[in-house]
Amino acid sequence: MRLVPAKPTPSRPDMAARFAHPEPSRQPRPPVFPVFLPQAGCPGCCLYCNQPAQTGQALLSATDAPLSDVLARARADVLARPEAAGPVELAFYGGTFTALPAPWPERFLDLAAELRALGRVCRVRCSTRPDAVTPALLADLRARGLDLVELGVQSFQDAALAASRRGYDGATALGACRMVAEAGFSLGVQLLPGLPGMSGPEGVEDFARDVAAVAGLAPGGAPELVRLYPCLVLEGTGLAELWRAGAYAPWELPATVDALARALLTLWGAGVPAARVGLVEQAGLRILAGPRHPALGQMARARALFLHVSGLRATLPAPARTLFVPPRWQGEVLGQGNELAKDYAGLGLKVELWAEAEFGLG
Repeated sequence: MRLVPAKPTPSRPDMAARFAHPEPSRQPRPPVFPVFLPQAGCPGCCLYCNQPAQTGQALLSATDAPLSDVLARARADVLARPEAAGPVELAFYGGTFTALPAPWPERFLDLAAELRALGRVCRVRCSTRPDAVTPALLADLRARGLDLVELGVQSFQDAALAASRRGYDGATALGACRMVAEAGFSLGVQLLPGLPGMSGPEGVEDFARDVAAVAGLAPGGAPELVRLYPCLVLEGTGLAELWRAGAYAPWELPATVDALARALLTLWGAGVPAARVGLVEQAGLRILAGPRHPALGQMARARALFLHVSGLRATLPAPARTLFVPPRWQGEVLGQGNELAKDYAGLGLKVELWAEAEFGLG
């Protein structure tokens, strides 16, 4: 990004160079209305997964009764929303939607079409696995009104996928991303840094390669969103057994925050926003180990901004002494508990607010 010198005005410090926040601006979206299908359609349970704990709902079998109950409840819940609240984006999460037994994908999409016709739904998305999509299936789902496909890629690294028992390789995952985009869908990608097989500095480099692969899908197949879920050890999983046996060590929090920050900068540079950083903790979710923090996303974003400022400052012809911050970003700049204050001080930068829409270095 090229810094443009600001013109001196009474409200703007002299010799300040202005720049925007590096995160790409997001288009306003309707609220997402999730319909959870815990592990429905999944070929098995992955090493790190505990869907009942993660979604707060019991597992669904492939029998008609539970899926019928979900279908009826989803219809009733959407229709119960006040019409004045506007339409929602209906999202089928928690299972492998495209691998549901017939005719369930069609029945759920028929419901979405019914609710769309009533003005209660304006967009439809689902989550699925990279090895559960084909061009023919995607074409059929597109014709039935599905708009966004979110792929639980987790990693493009063969060793991590094999160690996590995902059942596909990196080439399959990358091919699925391209297949979804070529079928005319918006694309979502989920990554899980710190999986088994991604330990130590090499694991951080693997995650950086995963992020670079996602960024490399731009511009033609750029994801609409990416979710970054650092791997946690959940009770009731195979990963918990490995951890108890000393065969798995999760990433430490500081290294995770730094890796996430660098990932955000790479994604932002490709115009790809991160819709979520860190797992949403449900009541009853027992996390045994891993880089857990209620403000993980804020910490990663603040560190990403610091790295961006540090890089820009190094390009200036004269050392900047002050970082001027727009009011809307003041809560993010210094990080959780002002943890980045010492880092900015180490750059020789004071942090001050100013009444401008962009940042300034001067």
